[in-house]
Amino acid sequence: MTYIDEISVAVLALIRAGAVFRAIFCLIRLSTAEEESPQFKKRLRNTVVFYIIAESAFVLKDIFVYYYS
Repeated sequence: MTYIDEISVAVLALIRAGAVFRAIFCLIRLSTAEEESPQFKKRLRNTVVFYIIAESAFVLKDIFVYYYS
């Protein structure tokens, strides 16, 4: 069971880092590109939604593992 937990922690760290870097990139491009502003706002929103769904999936995984073990 610890192997699954280690993989989950590693994947969650990658997801967090990727979401932060993506958000920073979108914020930088949002401030520099006037014409593409709506596009990067949508990308930033999608990044936040992805992060929330990814965190929720791992919380549900932990609940299922706790319940069935």
